[in-house]
Amino acid sequence: MFYFSNLLVPPILFFALGFIIHLVKSDLKFSSEFISGLSAYLIIGIGLHGGITLRNAQLDMALMSVFVALILGIVQAFIAYFLISRVGRFDRFNAAAVAAHYGSVSLGTFLAAVSFLSEKCIPYESYLTMMLAIMEVPSIIVGVILAKISRKKEISQSVDVQNNNSESHSVIREVFTSGSIMLLVGTIVIGYLAQINGLNAIEPFFGGMFNGVLCIFLMCMGIEAAKRIHEVYKIGLFLIAFGIFMPIVGGLLGLVLAKYILDFSIGGMTLVAVLGASASYIAATAVVKKAIPEANPTLYLTLSLGITFPFNVTIGIPLFFKLAQLLAVY
Repeated sequence: MFYFSNLLVPPILFFALGFIIHLVKSDLKFSSEFISGLSAYLIIGIGLHGGITLRNAQLDMALMSVFVALILGIVQAFIAYFLISRVGRFDRFNAAAVAAHYGSVSLGTFLAAVSFLSEKCIPYESYLTMMLAIMEVPSIIVGVILAKISRKKEISQSVDVQNNNSESHSVIREVFTSGSIMLLVGTIVIGYLAQINGLNAIEPFFGGMFNGVLCIFLMCMGIEAAKRIHEVYKIGLFLIAFGIFMPIVGGLLGLVLAKYILDFSIGGMTLVAVLGASASYIAATAVVKKAIPEANPTLYLTLSLGITFPFNVTIGIPLFFKLAQLLAVY
């Protein structure tokens, strides 16, 4: 069912290289600004491609894809919250922070999956980029709301409700105006509206160079993931198991929804599974640090970037692809 050759694709090998670079304590380093620039380039590339392919999309399927993305993100958040708070018996603030990350998505994981499918010449539906954009938001809002409910239980009844409402509006605004979401949604619109001749003129930059930049980005992510290795033992066996079990649950849920509600192809099912399996380490982290300061960043960052991200890139993506192939037969 799983073949080692599935790992021998350039993006995954570059991720492994980055991991090794850090483990051997090489002096090769990349600034956060450089990584942010790579991320912005990749978001623009995937957004433009998504906008172009949406030109011929059917409205009913587009709306159904949005619905599935919302359901997948929200359900994931509540599953994660239940497992962390009830089964793992962690406090509600850390549970809410983890929920926000695991209902949201990882751009790096999604792009690695797109590259994996491209290597095998497997097509996928045009709605996936839109689903990627949609899933960034709902779970973060759910996590913030869950933390707010917990906070209200701990503070006195004399808290100024107007200030609380103002804080909520600020957080929601921050979610919707975060750089990655604005850039992704904006470039989808540009790809949809712009003239084809103009888009063809910039295709060599945002299209032809895309896979090469992705390899560099994943090498940087390999370095970042390796930095979290020494913190893995601090979070305990339960959270390590959670970081592997949760993406499998999310991936299986994504496969079922993609097959029986959206009726997607093998490539589409694989990518929906990857969306369900991935955990955010950019957008969700930026909001959670501000909105849920009671949560421990070591916990949710080590989970998403140190455990789940490497698992998905090396094992999850080819696993979900094989499961999608099996599911397509039925």
